[in-house]
Amino acid sequence: MRDDPTVIRMVVGARNGDKGAWDELVERYAPLVWTVSRRFRLSAEDVDDVGQTVWLLLIEHLPGLRDPAALPGWIVTTTHRECLRVVRTGRRTETLAPADAPAEIPWTGPSVDEELLAHERREVVGAAFTQLSPRCQSLLSMLVQDPPAPYSEISQKLHMPIGSIGPNRARCLDRMRRTPALAALIGIRNDTAPEPEEGEQHGKPMVER
Repeated sequence: MRDDPTVIRMVVGARNGDKGAWDELVERYAPLVWTVSRRFRLSAEDVDDVGQTVWLLLIEHLPGLRDPAALPGWIVTTTHRECLRVVRTGRRTETLAPADAPAEIPWTGPSVDEELLAHERREVVGAAFTQLSPRCQSLLSMLVQDPPAPYSEISQKLHMPIGSIGPNRARCLDRMRRTPALAALIGIRNDTAPEPEEGEQHGKPMVER
């Protein structure tokens, strides 16, 4: 997704002083900064500090970012470096003398490409979820919460027979898989219409009796 036009639009807009584009950029990539930071087991306060530093550095470097589509990789790399700096500083002041502080702390977490791929997948899955009907969204949300809602509770809240919960779940997931973005990500064809949800016929809601 390096040629994602949305990323390019946000970067160009923010670089030109568009506050809306900057706010959109931060909102989109703040979860990525948080995810990378938490892999270092930093405190919430340190995670906030890292995030603020990353955004300040981005303001400084944004005018010189030659490839706007490379922004996600820049964010991951910069966050990684800032986390290492925080860890080194914390260890030096709390447990180590300056001469004993390690010159570098090995990174054993996901690579930049892996972080970006995971972030992009979350973005695509989230977008696909919003394209589902409210009924599908409610059903899947109850099934993936921790712990999953019992079928009896789902049946009562959604007025859905227990025996139809499984089939409806399958239909809802199939609808998600066939949204354009998610279909492209997982490489499936989108030329077959998904089965209608319970209570629908030929794309039109059925009248409940």
